[in-house]
Amino acid sequence: MDIELADLQALLVLAETLHFGRAADRLHVSQPALSKRIRRMESRIGGALLVRGYRDVRLTEAGRLLANRSRHLIAEAAATLALTERAARGEAGLLRIGFGIASIFGLLPEVVQRFRRAHPEVQLHLRDMSTPDQIDALVSGEIDVGFIRHRATDDRLQLRYVLDERLVAALGPHSRWDTRAGLRSVASEPFIIIARSRSASFYDHVLSVSAAAGFAPRIVQEADELFTIVSLVRSGLGVSLVPRSAALMRLPGVRFYELGMPEAAWNIALAWHRDSDRVPLVRRFVEAVPPAPVRLDRGVSRRPARSKPRGADGDTSGAKNAR
Repeated sequence: MDIELADLQALLVLAETLHFGRAADRLHVSQPALSKRIRRMESRIGGALLVRGYRDVRLTEAGRLLANRSRHLIAEAAATLALTERAARGEAGLLRIGFGIASIFGLLPEVVQRFRRAHPEVQLHLRDMSTPDQIDALVSGEIDVGFIRHRATDDRLQLRYVLDERLVAALGPHSRWDTRAGLRSVASEPFIIIARSRSASFYDHVLSVSAAAGFAPRIVQEADELFTIVSLVRSGLGVSLVPRSAALMRLPGVRFYELGMPEAAWNIALAWHRDSDRVPLVRRFVEAVPPAPVRLDRGVSRRPARSKPRGADGDTSGAKNAR
């Protein structure tokens, strides 16, 4: 026979009152029922919990030990139950979020901040993953939600289009940009791009957009992180094609320009497993994402660059335009 929380609660009240009648009143039970509950616990532990006198009750050493431990057990059980109830409502628990290179500077930070303010008891575990890896992880249950390229899909996933993205050109202080020529104006420049091992879809997108502009980029450096790429552009190592949201980094000396090419655009979708529609935590996160697709245009210039000639120091109005 196991001891239940109700048994421990009865012993705790009896330890506080040291009187069967008053304890029974507080517990809203009869005295015989309370006595039976105590005797059942004594039978379970194989010893007396109480010394019963004619007018009073005293705890044995075993009774004092169990009563003291009961306080902690009952408090912990109540806290656990309350936390579980909040988890059932989607107000607590663990949410695993996948994201890719295009969402890290754009929509993701805003959504995470808003969600954490609204649900401080939810632990967020963020994983930087490519779209194919996110899809596999969503299907297998390794992550709960993900931000993926919209064109990539799986019948087992639910998608909601949340972000307009497109490639823009990132130029350092000594590179020239001609709006009329567009991307072709930097065709002879060395290129810095994301490593294919980091994101095959992004790497291939850069090559396809370059091909649509009529050239193959001369790649001199690959990198795994956008910040590294933009920093190398700033150093003058080359130019790059990056997500428009990278302009939010606002590194001095780096300018971002629209390509004016439909091939440069793509969409980001919030994805989750169809079987997760009824999971409150996933539903609450989905509700935290803006219902209309977000566009991030800050820091991107549509005007021709007015850079200094090659070999000049610093940046002029082009950087101001970018800001």
